Amino acid sequence: MPGARAAVITVSDKASRGEREDKSGPALSLSLCQLGVDVVRKEVVPDEKERLEALLRELADSGEVDLILTTGGTGPAPRDWTPEATRAVIEREMPGLAELIRAHGSRYTPLSYLSRGIAGIRGRCLIINLPGSPRAVQEGMEALAPVLSHALQMLKGENLEHGHTSDRP
Repeated sequence: MPGARAAVITVSDKASRGEREDKSGPALSLSLCQLGVDVVRKEVVPDEKERLEALLRELADSGEVDLILTTGGTGPAPRDWTPEATRAVIEREMPGLAELIRAHGSRYTPLSYLSRGIAGIRGRCLIINLPGSPRAVQEGMEALAPVLSHALQMLKGENLEHGHTSDRP
């Protein structure tokens, strides 16, 4: 994905206060770099819906990034509001990406189905929620790697054909 620019947002009360080291954000940044994506912004924010909404809007509307990946705040805990903040700012949902992440994660643990993460589009920016553990980030990026480049190209109005990747006739 040469030329793609991304922002990584870690959503964690404890990490934002410096009470816990953010491990999932750096894991996500590393995965993106390995795919050839330039990570141009990294943020750690508390589990505050309005603050996350404002940051997502700012990043998506700035034209600075093609992709925003969040990590954390996707579970059923009382302060997990990342999917709601994302839903408030996207214009079109891409449910297949969130389903792909959960299905791939279920190969490792049934707990992946507890993630309420979503994916969607604002303008020409793709926003995807990933769970908050480094392992879940790695598994989520494994799932996304085969489709992410094509999704970003399509958002730019490029490569609009849907090629098949299997060997089936």
